[in-house]
Amino acid sequence: MPELAELLTRHTGRSRTVLEYAATTGRLVTDAKAPGFTEDDWAPLADLVDTENFLRVGAFKEEMDWAGYVAFLTGWATTSEWECTFKRITEHGDLVFLELEERSVVGDFRSVVNSLSVYAFSGDGRIRRLDLYLQMALPS
Repeated sequence: MPELAELLTRHTGRSRTVLEYAATTGRLVTDAKAPGFTEDDWAPLADLVDTENFLRVGAFKEEMDWAGYVAFLTGWATTSEWECTFKRITEHGDLVFLELEERSVVGDFRSVVNSLSVYAFSGDGRIRRLDLYLQMALPS
């Protein structure tokens, strides 16, 4: 994900943390295809997260704590291809809003969605909550 990696040089604070999170996710999704990839391999992502208080709310309002999210990520990353294009990042108080175009392939299923992820931060600067919103085209 060179585009996000390049953006890291232009951002600081919470916005940089969110961009590091997205870039690390992209790298780990690629790494997940190697034999022996496990939930422990998400440790670089966990370094950015308040794992004790983390809550992820997905597109279908499903809620996951950190352990549940790591299990979900592992199942998804080992079977999927994923890439994204950066659109916009906005920081306001303890929130960061990240807009991406995300492209994924899972088996024969391909999708392109616009995503808005809202990252809420704890007092120590780690991600404590992630809310995901998606836009996608209707099937033709």
